[in-house]
Amino acid sequence: MNLLLLSNSTQYGRGYLEHALDTVTAFLPADARLAFVPYALADHDAYTARVRAALEPSGITVRGVHENADPVTELAASDAVFIGGGNSFRLLDALYRTGLREVVRDAARNGLPYMGASAGTNMAAPTLRTSNDMPIVQPPSFDALGLVPFQINPHYLDPDPASTHKGETREERLTEFLEENDVPVLGLREGSWLRVHEGGATVQGARPARLFTRGARPQELVAGTDVSRLLATEPRFDAPER
Repeated sequence: MNLLLLSNSTQYGRGYLEHALDTVTAFLPADARLAFVPYALADHDAYTARVRAALEPSGITVRGVHENADPVTELAASDAVFIGGGNSFRLLDALYRTGLREVVRDAARNGLPYMGASAGTNMAAPTLRTSNDMPIVQPPSFDALGLVPFQINPHYLDPDPASTHKGETREERLTEFLEENDVPVLGLREGSWLRVHEGGATVQGARPARLFTRGARPQELVAGTDVSRLLATEPRFDAPER
């Protein structure tokens, strides 16, 4: 598979995809026709226009899958697919409803370049169980695309020692997940991403990632760290610690 999984599409103080533009344009085929999946936000036209403005100056033709009466046909005519960020539950529900969930999954497994950001990166994992999002709609299942066999937590936030907030930190929430499921979780901080290609996986970007596994202390993974071993994960969901 050929995957580029971004933690975020917008970095503070920079334009849409600007922080990763060189990586994105190198990842996409030259003069690519890109199928953009805008379902994570409510205004599909405005979202597609934003992506188009960011990528078309680099010679990439952007087509929103919603702009075709048959989104599956639009995907079939494309050289790559990009699933954008927003609400992961709304996005997955739309993927089921349009029939794109199975079609995107199969196309990516067969080599179609797949790029995700935020919610689109969540889709590459087996389930939505490590999403940060509120379930504003109820999809038929939490089962996502399963392009990688481990979980990802985009926008991973470190605890703020100066904060007076008493709710769970992100680390505590992921620890709770691991109490009920035996599946590694890769926390991608803003500005970082995961590259999967030719059977290998590498952490990339401006900031380290953080890896959570059951029964072990979290690991810091600097850019360039090979995490190909995670591709051999055999996830065990609903497997509480005994």
